[in-house]
Amino acid sequence: MHEASLAGGILKLVEDAAQREGFRRVTVLRMEAGRLAGVEVRALQFALESLAPGTCLQDAQFEIEEPIGQAWCLHCSQTVEIAQRGDACPVCGSYQVQPTGGTELRVLDMLVDD
Repeated sequence: MHEASLAGGILKLVEDAAQREGFRRVTVLRMEAGRLAGVEVRALQFALESLAPGTCLQDAQFEIEEPIGQAWCLHCSQTVEIAQRGDACPVCGSYQVQPTGGTELRVLDMLVDD
């Protein structure tokens, strides 16, 4: 489960920001995990909740948005929505699609408390 490792990286990012910006705890952490990012959102949420006690994320609310996957079809030259990597273009049926969106895992913003 690589989500535990991802959660550790997110915690480090937040703790570094807390030290740099001078806040002591996060009340809401809003993230984005695209559907093509290869992240199991429930597992990431569980990992974050497991790491949170004793850190600036203790008692934080985690909000994880899941933007849809988008791809550029090389055959019909259109941007299309895809549910997962390896899907065919819904317009022309070609498998020559290049993901262009929904691949991100990032922290969008935080609500913090001094």
